[in-house]
Amino acid sequence: QIARSKQQKPEGTERWAHRLKWGLLLGLMALIYGSHAPLIALTKVDGRVPFSAASCVLLIESAKLLASLLSLALPGATSAPPPPPRLLLVAPYAVPAVLYALNNNLVVVMQAHMDPSSFQILSNLKIASTALLYSACLGKRLRSAQWVALGLLTAAGGFHSYSSLDLQGPQRVGVDGGPRLHVTAWGLLLVLMYCGVSGLAAVYTERVLKSQQLPLSVQNLYLYTFGVAINGLSSLSSIGGERGFLEGYSAVVWVIVAGQAANGLLMSVVLKHGSGITRLFVISSSMLVNALLSWAILGLQLTPRFPLPCALIGLAAYLYYR
Repeated sequence: QIARSKQQKPEGTERWAHRLKWGLLLGLMALIYGSHAPLIALTKVDGRVPFSAASCVLLIESAKLLASLLSLALPGATSAPPPPPRLLLVAPYAVPAVLYALNNNLVVVMQAHMDPSSFQILSNLKIASTALLYSACLGKRLRSAQWVALGLLTAAGGFHSYSSLDLQGPQRVGVDGGPRLHVTAWGLLLVLMYCGVSGLAAVYTERVLKSQQLPLSVQNLYLYTFGVAINGLSSLSSIGGERGFLEGYSAVVWVIVAGQAANGLLMSVVLKHGSGITRLFVISSSMLVNALLSWAILGLQLTPRFPLPCALIGLAAYLYYR
């Protein structure tokens, strides 16, 4: 009995150490996700972003690719040299890059069919679409309590977005032809496409990472090679525009590039060893981090309803992981 108790103690310690590492990882990701919008706000000059979004995305993908190459060069990084790339092995990694590029373009097109506040609210439907695709495509059967948890997560995102609207501001003006809350029929269709593509990209990436018995650094190498190629084409198409490739870059912009690159690498760890549902909890938690940082850095005021989405996300996490 004494031997059994001594054996159980290290197992319990190891389990708590494992939970602590995952907690720190997910907390760091939520912090990086949540700091993205406030950092972009700090870069604005006369209310406009001074750098090219296409070049920023390309630099982020290039940084992730470089980090993957460096990880392969580290001593003991892999037990065996990576296999030579074969078409059937590498081709699946092109799909996520295409899906994410499609989503980025959908975001731009959607702005013509709805106001930004409506997009902010409706985009939370990607939580539900990801959960449905996760269950259907990966064959993961969720308990009733877990479906309730994901519903609460979607509600928390929508409520947080709605409670942050300035309903007395110019978004409500419409009598005299000014800007107002609006969504066209095409806008609703584009929202459904956006949420479906977003969920499909996450679920497909998870399936590819888990189905191939390759080191994660090798898989990242394939994944971000396509990311650099596709975003490089997008960046080339914008050459000759209003801004140069590195025009308007400041220390804050480079912090954004480094943070988003790190978050992409950490997300691949979550999809490889965790699940896409965990990714949803990270994104939902990052909304709260975003609000707190906007209050601390930009001086924006939190609404009295802010604790409600916090409580909904906490309850959702309890119901899903208990």
